[in-house]
Amino acid sequence: MQYQTQVVVIGAGIAGLVTALELARAGKQVLVVDRESAKRVGGLARTAFGGMALVGTREQKRMGVPDTPAIAYDDWCGFAEFEPDEVWPKAWAKAYTENCRTQVYDWLQALGMSFMPAVNWVERGQYGVGNSLPRYHVLWGTGLGLVQTILAKLSEYSQFVSFLQEHRVDALHTRGGSVHACSGINLLTDDAFEIEAEIIVVASGGINGSIENVIKHWPEARSTAAQENLLSGAHPFADGRLHEQLAALGACITHQSDMWNYAAGVSHPKPEFDGHGLSLIPCKSALWLDHTGRRIGPSPLVTGFDTHDLCNQVSRFPQTWQVLNWHIAAHELAVSGAEHNGAIRDHKCVRFLWQLLRGNHALVQRMLDECPDFIVADSLEGLIEKMRDLTPNLPVDGDAVKASVAGFDRALSRAPRLQNDEQIRRVLHARQWRPDRLRTVKPAPISLPKHGPLIAIRCRLISRKSLGGIQTDLNSAVQTVTHECLSGVYAVGEAAGFGGGGASGKRSLEGTFLAGCILTARAAAAHINSIL
Repeated sequence: MQYQTQVVVIGAGIAGLVTALELARAGKQVLVVDRESAKRVGGLARTAFGGMALVGTREQKRMGVPDTPAIAYDDWCGFAEFEPDEVWPKAWAKAYTENCRTQVYDWLQALGMSFMPAVNWVERGQYGVGNSLPRYHVLWGTGLGLVQTILAKLSEYSQFVSFLQEHRVDALHTRGGSVHACSGINLLTDDAFEIEAEIIVVASGGINGSIENVIKHWPEARSTAAQENLLSGAHPFADGRLHEQLAALGACITHQSDMWNYAAGVSHPKPEFDGHGLSLIPCKSALWLDHTGRRIGPSPLVTGFDTHDLCNQVSRFPQTWQVLNWHIAAHELAVSGAEHNGAIRDHKCVRFLWQLLRGNHALVQRMLDECPDFIVADSLEGLIEKMRDLTPNLPVDGDAVKASVAGFDRALSRAPRLQNDEQIRRVLHARQWRPDRLRTVKPAPISLPKHGPLIAIRCRLISRKSLGGIQTDLNSAVQTVTHECLSGVYAVGEAAGFGGGGASGKRSLEGTFLAGCILTARAAAAHINSIL
């Protein structure tokens, strides 16, 4: 089958949809090609939580956060650890901090979307380098609401935009030094297709859907233990197929070893593919143990400070355990994504406030009922027995578990002036910020009977996002290894490492992904509109 259009967008995730929308608004003919079915348009954003790192917003001002692009850029560079010669990643980092309010925040509000009033403080850094101020904003409606909003807006421009669903692009073709066509397979019929276009936009995602790619490139996955227990939180279609095609045409692919994966993955109760996992937002007050039952350290494992460091630490072990009680779980447990955040996804403000103040007991019970990695017991001895039953090939040392819990509880039972545990200090620091105080319990012994039964969660590394990718300039035009534009082709979103082939460097300030997709997509569309 042969097709012809002005612009072909490969990939119908958020970056691809935003690109198509901005082009359609300008009257350009756009053909969007995607491997998924029509009911799954939107890619990973459909299941995403919807958090975005934004600077200088009304929500920040209401909460007294004196943020500026200059402060944000300084934080970004400190976390990214850019090399001196990294021109385009630095340029995109600066562009993000300077433009995310107008190009993302204001743009989304113009579409009718809004953010939750509380600004969260994540990725504070282990030792001060990271987000020096709170800037993590959560969309009402989660990522699913974002997808639905953009699709609804796209429907107004149906005369300019068409979709080829369940079509896989396998190759890019050049003519006279310019990329002018793509070809692949109709997955429903096995028929070949080819699309000629004046411009091709690659929005096909990253490489983290392929466990083989994660193991090949990610340093934390090079141990045998990590490889054997690595879960996937990215879709298998994010396999880097077009990265390879572009590299063969001379494109520069960078930062492939930099990934934004997570340390607390659990098995998905309803897996859609082998190794499918869910990413937990780990409880700050939980005790984190290695596979033998000994506390991991000496650096404390507390979420919200440095995800990169958490992954480094737990990658030494085939699996880890979080031990906590029902009280901690009800107030602190969260699962990343739209599926397990129904109150935010469905705009149920009263239900959300109730869960925030009284605890999300329904989520705890759901995970205990549905996920085999969650276990509960009335006593520590009973919990240890169930932990051994769950992983008989890696049985915990019961005495080690008891000693770890006892030592942690002793520290927690002391008066605040006598507490000298770094995890407790970080929990107390987190509680100083009001939104974190509502989601972080007052320190108390885990084995305190009134706080309910004990819970253990088996955790594994889980892949999620590629921080590296196809290098692009500030117009999202693909760059070659000789520092020239590869004519006719652009890359946006995760395919471009969220800008420049790796705008986040080694670490993200978190929330830079959906916003980075929008920012790079709008930049590409603006430039394409100016030249067509």
